[in-house]
Amino acid sequence: MQIESLTFADDGDTPNHPVWPLIAYRGAIEAERLRADDHAFDRLFEANGWPVGFRNGIYRFTHFHSVTHEVLGIARGHARVQFGGEFGAILTVGAGDAVLLPAGTGHRLVESDGNLLVIGAYPPAAAYDLVRSGEGGGDAVRARIAALPRPLSDPVLGAAGGLLSEWRPA
Repeated sequence: MQIESLTFADDGDTPNHPVWPLIAYRGAIEAERLRADDHAFDRLFEANGWPVGFRNGIYRFTHFHSVTHEVLGIARGHARVQFGGEFGAILTVGAGDAVLLPAGTGHRLVESDGNLLVIGAYPPAAAYDLVRSGEGGGDAVRARIAALPRPLSDPVLGAAGGLLSEWRPA
């Protein structure tokens, strides 16, 4: 598995996280394993204390969550996803990859192969919201994002590594 970290600045419409980076886990689960069992991400996330919230795709409009962090596991297919808002990075993700988004991180589907299945999970007892970029930002949202605590475990690596080393407590 390869791990990448990306940070994004607040662009006025998409706040992104003021401190913590997006973490991409390339090859978090072997693609061959997912071909035989597209619930492997469900079990991995839940074993690491991140309950699954959805099995679907990614919205085509830029949005973010202000009251929770989110992990996206690509169980099937390939896609190009833009992270960080209108001026962010477009990453190609495929079966076996996972992407951890700290609260505030903008994301949208650019294109997919039509076979895309995304498993989304959140920290335990997390509330959920969906804010479209450019609609509902402001100081209160940014304060909520900055105040959200670091989860106790990483959704992919559990008790060691990932967000536990990349997301330093404030």
